[in-house]
Order: sequence, then structure tokens, then C-alpha cells
Amino acid sequence: MKGQKKSPERMCLGCRTTHLKKDMIRVVRSPDNVYSVDMTGKSLGRGAYICRNEECFRRAEREHGFERAFKSKMEAAIYEALRKEIFKNEAAPEKS
Repeated sequence: MKGQKKSPERMCLGCRTTHLKKDMIRVVRSPDNVYSVDMTGKSLGRGAYICRNEECFRRAEREHGFERAFKSKMEAAIYEALRKEIFKNEAAPEKS
């Protein structure tokens, strides 16, 4: 068992369960108070993690999970912009 690296885990703001960090989406608030989705996981700023599940995002919004994680109020427009950025691929209609 010695020498085996442990994979980093993070807790989802919505469902409050831990998952592998690489399987989650990181939302970051930059030092300039700009919120964005961090696909690399290396952007500067305070980060919070969410599952790749829209229900978890809705729950985190409803229960103010992002606001607690970032220690600041977030406007509805910020949530909507983040939702569009995270789930843009799933919202696109499939072509037959």
C-alpha cells in the first residue's frame, strides 16, 4: 500500500456527496469578483465544486451553496450565466 497516491476528492455543493475531483465541475470566483467555470481546475481564485448534474446545480442555487462557498452574495444573473456555460452541451437538441 505504501507509495500509492490517493486521488483527490471534493464535495458537491448540491448533493453534498464526495466524488473524484476530475469528475466534477469547478466554479471559480477570481480576485476581481468574476465568476466562471474552470475546466482546467487551475484558475486563480476561490473554487467550489458541483456534480455534472443539473439537479445538483439547482439544489446548490436554492440552498445558497455557492454563496456559502464564496462567502458573498450572488445575483440571479450570475447563476443563469453559470448554468448556461456548464450545461450548454446538454441543452443542445440532438440532430437525427
